[in-house]
Amino acid sequence: MARRSLSKQSVRDDNAQRSSRDVIFLQREEGRRYDLGRLTGIFKADEADTDGAYSVSEWILESGLQGVGEHKHDENDEVFYVLEGAPEVLVGECWRRFQPGTFLRIPAGVVHDFRNNGEKAARLLNLFIPGGFERNMPKISAWFAAQKEA
Repeated sequence: MARRSLSKQSVRDDNAQRSSRDVIFLQREEGRRYDLGRLTGIFKADEADTDGAYSVSEWILESGLQGVGEHKHDENDEVFYVLEGAPEVLVGECWRRFQPGTFLRIPAGVVHDFRNNGEKAARLLNLFIPGGFERNMPKISAWFAAQKEA
């Protein structure tokens, strides 16, 4: 198998414009960040980076987060992998607590939510398939800001 060498230009370690052919290298806490009160989203790769195939984000749920509200995605699957903490995830009508190392796939159309009643922050890696969820983040950020002001 031939190995492809990567030029310095094809490895991106920042939030600059990338193409789907670039290698992306981001450290912990790096990426496009959305602070939403007790919830933080950090986008690592989005539809522009993957030709729309998927987006990757990390979600940090501070202790005491009681959810964002039951919701579903009609055309997108979501995959979660618990990195830290013990978040609870609503899938359908059942809340379940998950430990680090847990994998969870939520198919399109399934109602879900997440919360953190643990004593420390929980971190989840998220794949949104196909990509595009990040297009909603400005509207979602505005909604969270309005809730904070109310």
